[in-house]
Amino acid sequence: MPQRKGIPARLNATDPQTGATVPLFNPCTQEWHRHFAWSDDGLCIIGRTATGRATVEALRLNNEWLVGARRIWISAGLHPPLE
Repeated sequence: MPQRKGIPARLNATDPQTGATVPLFNPCTQEWHRHFAWSDDGLCIIGRTATGRATVEALRLNNEWLVGARRIWISAGLHPPLE
């Protein structure tokens, strides 16, 4: 995993539901749909597993900027992705 100088790679985070430390999602070895789902309106990513929940929180996948971008993508018919 590439690292920026002086910034260590983050491999684990806390599951907000259980408080357990779990590995972050690895797109090279794990399937997205097993760990995540889209909210009904397509604006937010929902963690389905401890790894999914921890990844959503640690990487701020539902921050204001990303939700706003998704809103634009939805209006343009580009979101959510089919797979």
